[in-house]
Amino acid sequence: MAISEKQKGDFVDAYTKALLASWSDEDYASRLESDPRTALAEVGLFLPAGASVHVETGAPASTTVETVEPQARLQRQVDLYEAGFASGHFEFHMPATPQIDTAELDIEDLASVSGGITCCSCCCPCCCCG
Repeated sequence: MAISEKQKGDFVDAYTKALLASWSDEDYASRLESDPRTALAEVGLFLPAGASVHVETGAPASTTVETVEPQARLQRQVDLYEAGFASGHFEFHMPATPQIDTAELDIEDLASVSGGITCCSCCCPCCCCG
């Protein structure tokens, strides 16, 4: 059964909410693991009664998945969702929480980020406007 563009959009919105919630809320992540149907419904993703649900969390099974563009991974999840209506089995892949580099920048890093431009930040009229 093909789903409409609106259904795809609604799915992407709900799936995105589920991803963000699983990354930022340990309680939600636990519910997603123990009772995925209810956890997914919390973010607006309602599945047919009687359908089975499997949520794969953490690192992808193969490293080749990580090299795939995020848009292609999202399309793959949309395809799995659509296939679930035909098979009665819904499979969701929830990647591990992205790691953000929180290392402090040194003076050289800051200089390269700023592009070497010096700005006057006094409260008088702009000194670079002449």
